[in-house]
Amino acid sequence: MSTKTFPHLMAPGRIGRMQTSNRIVLPAMDMNVSEHGEIEQTEIDHYVARAAGGAGLIITGACAIAFPYGAASMKEPGLSEDKFIPGLKALADAIHAAGSKLCVQSTHHGKVARVDTANDRAVLAPNKPDYSYNMSALADSTPDELRRMGAATAGKQTSYHEMTSEDITWLIDTWADAAERVAKADADAIEIHVAHGYILGVFLNQRDNKRTDEYGGTLVNRARLACEVISAVKQRVGDRLAILVRVSGEEYGQEGGLTLAESIEASALFEQAGADAIHVTGWGRNPFDNFTDGPLPSKVGAYIANAAEIKKHVSIPIIAVGRMLPEVSEKALAAGQIDFAAMGRQLLADPELPNKLRDGKFDQVRPCINCYLCVAENFFDDTPFCAVNPALGNEAVLPLKPASASKHVVVVGAGPAGLESARVLTERGHRVTVIDKSDRLGGTMWFSTMTTPDNERLLRWFKAEIKRLRIAVKLNTPATVETIRALRPDHVIVATGAIRPKPDFPGGDLPNVQTGDTLRAMMLGTATADEAGLVLSTLGKVGRLSGVTKSPEFVRQFTKFWLPMGKDVVVIGGSLVGLELAEFLAERGRQVTLLNEKQQLGLPLAMPRRWTAVKDSLAHGVKIHRNVSITRITPKSVEWTEGEQSFSAPASMVVYADGTTAAAPLADELRAADFSVDVIGDAGEVNYIHGAIHSSWKVTTAL
Repeated sequence: MSTKTFPHLMAPGRIGRMQTSNRIVLPAMDMNVSEHGEIEQTEIDHYVARAAGGAGLIITGACAIAFPYGAASMKEPGLSEDKFIPGLKALADAIHAAGSKLCVQSTHHGKVARVDTANDRAVLAPNKPDYSYNMSALADSTPDELRRMGAATAGKQTSYHEMTSEDITWLIDTWADAAERVAKADADAIEIHVAHGYILGVFLNQRDNKRTDEYGGTLVNRARLACEVISAVKQRVGDRLAILVRVSGEEYGQEGGLTLAESIEASALFEQAGADAIHVTGWGRNPFDNFTDGPLPSKVGAYIANAAEIKKHVSIPIIAVGRMLPEVSEKALAAGQIDFAAMGRQLLADPELPNKLRDGKFDQVRPCINCYLCVAENFFDDTPFCAVNPALGNEAVLPLKPASASKHVVVVGAGPAGLESARVLTERGHRVTVIDKSDRLGGTMWFSTMTTPDNERLLRWFKAEIKRLRIAVKLNTPATVETIRALRPDHVIVATGAIRPKPDFPGGDLPNVQTGDTLRAMMLGTATADEAGLVLSTLGKVGRLSGVTKSPEFVRQFTKFWLPMGKDVVVIGGSLVGLELAEFLAERGRQVTLLNEKQQLGLPLAMPRRWTAVKDSLAHGVKIHRNVSITRITPKSVEWTEGEQSFSAPASMVVYADGTTAAAPLADELRAADFSVDVIGDAGEVNYIHGAIHSSWKVTTAL
């Protein structure tokens, strides 16, 4: 059991008339499963899993007050007609039965109402925008991704309708009517969305609001519409529902966006209008350029400082969102900076997080790895999925069903696919033995922690689970037919990962050329002088013997001061591995040239993370060349062509990060020897951590 405790997170809380069992909130995370505005059982199951997991307050994804008008999706729950009340009531009853409270988030999406655009309706706005977004990031989206994004608006262009006084009156009345339906459904609270580019949020900031009437100009005027909505909702349902208001503490990436000082002033006005709590978020104004600034930041505890400042100026509770990891949340609560912590992606990854914290099982909390695969699906109007939790959106598969008969399963490979297989099989009642030829758990995931530190949290969790479940692990054990036969398994799962061959163009076999496999062998201390060179192979052996290279954090920090390679590095291949490696090396003072034979970089990273990785690489000085054709590698350079032009770059080291291939020759040998075998992870299909864990579930939940 973990020694970490979370007394402040676990303490009861109150917002208006609503009492919560703890301070953990599931914020709105759109699921896109409620066809035509009707809440479906799949959506209820999703929220109930988080409620049963111990979250004190469940906030739904965005619900459209005037559905389908002003909606972002036809799969978004509606609040515009009484026919939607039964679905909301079923959700409220289920949440209450699971021991939590329900808050329904209400909004009109305004200028980003994709359903209006798709149906040739002008979107509502304070006025027509006088700016356009920088869309250059879309150069790294595939044709299929662009097609899917376009389909969400039927490929149509947006037109704008400047709201009249009649429109404003209609919006206020419609919001109050929607709140009445939320109350009739026996929910506990309603959240009014005043952020993220939706209608009340664009009235609030001066970049979008250029009006000259009583709804534009000063902050008081720009906040007027939100205050009138809050007041109308308070008057209609304030005796039945707590009223939360979501506002950006700050907007990022464009001059004229909402400032912290303005947000503080607005929050005080919202309290006067009737708000019972302020939910502090953030907004990167261009989703194609700074999405990871907000609303889903990459920085841990991104909005705590802003929330703390707002708290000084209001007397109602403050909720903070933005990678609120348990340790960070507990600290902020203890310091009096916030009153509640909203954990979105954390609760997608592990719905049982609150219960585990309560029971002293922090080490058992499956971490979010900040990969953005879940939220990227909203660009396509599709249902989120989670890299580390295959049950997201399919909660009916839990709890795991016990195996009909216990088997001894040998898992070959201690990467994410192998470790997840061992975990799931053991939970279902099988006996598992894991074998791996290396001296550590993690496989390629261990090496990915160098460039992606969030993966180290997942590795720590796997290690804790292997220990908790007492799974037999044999490291430094090469897998052969003979070694596996000696273990007498009933079934074998091959999770040996992909292979990373050297390039086949001229000079690909030179000693200054490294691949993922040779770099891995160097780190493990198993590389030969022919593979990594005498100096690097010797340093690798020293690191292995001393144990220092077993700590990802040590390696990350130490390499910032000393890295045993020359100044000029060429990385060939701009997919996930190559792009993140290029940035990693550039951060450590290397002159990095990244050559990609195709247009798109960063595949298969989720789009927001991919766009950010490209931007960050350029900011660190990586020279990126797309659509290249490699001519040759020499002992001191790499030569290539782009169209009819020829180029070269100096290279004391060349890293070939392309050509990763699925291969499982051991599986063929085992089948020939009459073993029952499954192949999972990158050995079967290269799809990194997401593919490793999901392919594992397909096999292990059926065995």
